[in-house]
Amino acid sequence: MKQHHYKVAIQWTGNRGEGTKSYQSYDRSHTVEVSGKPRIECSSDPAFRGDPLKYNPEELFLSSLSGCHMLWYLHLCSEAQVIVVNYTDHANGLMVEENNGSGRFTRVTLHPVVTVQDAAMIEKAIALHAEANKLCFIANSCNFPVEHMPECYVA
Repeated sequence: MKQHHYKVAIQWTGNRGEGTKSYQSYDRSHTVEVSGKPRIECSSDPAFRGDPLKYNPEELFLSSLSGCHMLWYLHLCSEAQVIVVNYTDHANGLMVEENNGSGRFTRVTLHPVVTVQDAAMIEKAIALHAEANKLCFIANSCNFPVEHMPECYVA
């Protein structure tokens, strides 16, 4: 078994001068940094007093699921000689918030739209989404279903 280690640096940037004196006294702004990569400006969801112009953790989580699935899918297509020429996904997730303020995702649905080179590739292209789901590191780390509603077209 191989192990892979990841490091990120999170820095809170929302101190307005009073720190966390009250729930209203601070911004939820923070940065996410990985050595050698551009900084990502983040906040909480606007429902939790966050900046709507910045990414929030829930969006980054959803994009991680979508991106991991896409990368596995493209890998599997390359091995199966399914030539993908375009791939987009408009993923959505459902998170429930409990009365005590905690919450969790209960469902994510990926909506990949794939364009393949040849019509003979469509059936295999659609089937490979299930295999990509089985292999996706992020999906395998979730305790809720990650569903797929793929579409496939010919270039």
